[in-house]
Amino acid sequence: MKAYCISKYSKVEKLQLIEVAEPNIKDNEVLVEIHASGLNVLDSKIKSGEFKLILPYKFPLILGHDVAGVITQIGKNVKQFKVGDEVYSRPSDFHIGTFAEFISINEKDVALKPKKLSMEEAASIPLVALTVWQAFVEKANLKKGQKVFIQAGSGGVGTIAIQLAKHLGATVATTASEKSFAMLKNLGADILIDYKTEDFETVLKDYDVVLNSQDTKTLEKSLRILRPGGKAISISGPPTPEFAKSIKAPWLVKIALTLISSGIRRKARKLGVDYSFLFMRGDGKQLQQVSKLVEQGVIRPVLDKVFSFEQTNEALEYVESGRAKGKVVVNLK
Repeated sequence: MKAYCISKYSKVEKLQLIEVAEPNIKDNEVLVEIHASGLNVLDSKIKSGEFKLILPYKFPLILGHDVAGVITQIGKNVKQFKVGDEVYSRPSDFHIGTFAEFISINEKDVALKPKKLSMEEAASIPLVALTVWQAFVEKANLKKGQKVFIQAGSGGVGTIAIQLAKHLGATVATTASEKSFAMLKNLGADILIDYKTEDFETVLKDYDVVLNSQDTKTLEKSLRILRPGGKAISISGPPTPEFAKSIKAPWLVKIALTLISSGIRRKARKLGVDYSFLFMRGDGKQLQQVSKLVEQGVIRPVLDKVFSFEQTNEALEYVESGRAKGKVVVNLK
């Protein structure tokens, strides 16, 4: 089969299109013929080596964390799925590889594709939807009447985060450029801040939750708009010792992450707020919950561009440009 892979960490080298053997499935896995694959900033960060401390991958490595496709084979212990099922997934770390024609995935990471979505739309959902589910439902326990600040509302995570936060009953503030305001209002955003002309720190105060996806300077400002006891959840770092413990990282990595995050943790403590790092995980059961919300029309995908499989490098460059409004997807069919 054809697959796009990297043979070393690099910010500048392109993905290489190579011929590799089709995956062999284990007893609890399904083989998925990939129809569409979503692209994420995470793919770029892994490619550049930014996450090599916490995700020590071996090379050659096929990238890609989002998939929609059809099951062509099942392992003997698979109970929930059958050949021919249309599914979508965010495969677990160390089992990624959706920039390819086939992928084997543990059935616990898989969910049936919502019927109302095309393959391209479905491939745009898993990673970002699971990210915001784990941030708002698991970590923040977001409640009706609370206030949440979502940075970069027009991005892949932001567009889904706004919809889920509104469904949970929160008041939603977000940053974007003015040309995205109409779209974000349509998704449910209540307070729109033009990051080019306004400083969110002067507009917002006493927020319950911040979903941080930007740099450390923006994170520090975000801590200051929280009420005492409020929660800042960052998906862009810095990773914490608690996170290192959760992934059973080697002691050297634990020490490194303790040092890297010490400044922001100290500032959060001083302000009486909670800081945590979220590195989302694949979870088929949670994805089934997301599917219900999609079928009900609560969450709808926001697609910016669909590229062909042959244009995977251009698609990744477009994601890296930061210009995408919603998600970028590669179509293999």
